Amino acid sequence: MSARRTASDLIEHVLDADSFVSWDEPIDVTRWPESYRRELARAAERSGRDESVITGRATVRGRPVAVVASEFRFLAGSIGEDAARRIVTAVRRATAERIPVLATTASGGTRMQEGTPAFVRMVDISRAIMAHKAAGLPYLVHLGHPTTGGVYASWGSLGHVTVAEPGALVGFLGPKVYEVLNHRPFPEGVQTAENLVAHGIIDAVVSAEDLPALVDRTLGILVDPPKPSTLTRREPAGGSDLSTWEAIERTRTPDRVGVRDVLRVGGEDTIRLQGTDEGEHDSAMIVALTRLDGEPCVVVGQDRRAQARSPMGPAALREARRGMRLANELGLPLVSVIDTPGAELSPAAEEGALAGEIARCIASMSTMSVPTVAVLLGQGCGGGALALFPADVVVAAQNAWLSPLPPEGASAIVHGDADHAAEMAAAQRVSAADLLLAGHVHVLVPEEDADIIEPVGLARAVAAEAATQIRRLRTESSKEGAR
Repeated sequence: MSARRTASDLIEHVLDADSFVSWDEPIDVTRWPESYRRELARAAERSGRDESVITGRATVRGRPVAVVASEFRFLAGSIGEDAARRIVTAVRRATAERIPVLATTASGGTRMQEGTPAFVRMVDISRAIMAHKAAGLPYLVHLGHPTTGGVYASWGSLGHVTVAEPGALVGFLGPKVYEVLNHRPFPEGVQTAENLVAHGIIDAVVSAEDLPALVDRTLGILVDPPKPSTLTRREPAGGSDLSTWEAIERTRTPDRVGVRDVLRVGGEDTIRLQGTDEGEHDSAMIVALTRLDGEPCVVVGQDRRAQARSPMGPAALREARRGMRLANELGLPLVSVIDTPGAELSPAAEEGALAGEIARCIASMSTMSVPTVAVLLGQGCGGGALALFPADVVVAAQNAWLSPLPPEGASAIVHGDADHAAEMAAAQRVSAADLLLAGHVHVLVPEEDADIIEPVGLARAVAAEAATQIRRLRTESSKEGAR
């Protein structure tokens, strides 16, 4: 189990030296009963703080942040009316000053000594945070040990990026309360940071010592301007020298370039986000914050190699929609990467609303408020591929393709066998070259013979083209805004 850290520990380990400036005003406790005042006084003496949270402005690796930090030694970090008011004031000030908020939690939840009046203040905190996010400003959360109850169920669960201390106990229900109410201990291992990552509820396990590097990388993407391009763009192709079937076979080879390759050679400071943040995780979908050839963006991509182990299910598409929502909230361009042999076809997928998730992805992609670039990287089979296809600009690798079914499936429907797959693929005009001709694809990235041996060359070229299109869209958007 993780050690409990104090607010002073976090200031020391996370914030730049001597950069913290308190925003906290003195708290008037005279309205409380004498017995509670004595309890507050003992908590202040024990913790060296006047409340269970401290707030202020600081820097992390030179970047300004507003800080909301729990002090567990003050009545177990519980949130009363004064603590809640302090948090709301700090978040609103951060919004007014247009700086990110970094919240670190360690709390048993609502302060029982104050009851419902304190409990409902969680609504005020959540409202202030949502207004901060609506202003396009980052909200980052580090869950310490322990984080439970109303804190976890409000400001602890609203981060754009949420991480937790290794081994931290994090959960809605305090295990002691569960044991008293149910006369048995809460199952071990459920309310741990590591288990929450595995279930797609939080993004990573990060120690306080490693938190500055994560904050620096995250804010570098979310706040800093674009960097100069370093990748070489290939002159767009006008068609393909391969037949449609030959191109399809190229995309099905085990060593074919994938979204991980694009991020590895074309991305910088990439931060993987895990799961839907609602209790689902599907390895078939990658959601990441990154700089693609210098351009800050959100990447939502289908991992073909993961799909070889497990087909892309509805949870993967819900992860994709999380990425779309983040891009809109943070004002970052969205790059979707399409590379799937097809979505999961099973009773579980049907009951998980696969069709509805495809529809919602299409709807979200079609109505994004930020620049969008779709990359048809390889296989584009079925509704799962179409889910990430609508974009301002569609870029396709030269041998990529998009079809309503695998060619073999189309052949089975029309001819009763799979023997006419190549014929069906050509007749259905599934190739990237056909899509370019029809206006559904806007740019073809050439594929070279060397890419078969060294796929990273194509990965670099795809990243360079996607970044080029982001720059173009960003420039056009700036010109429209200036009119």
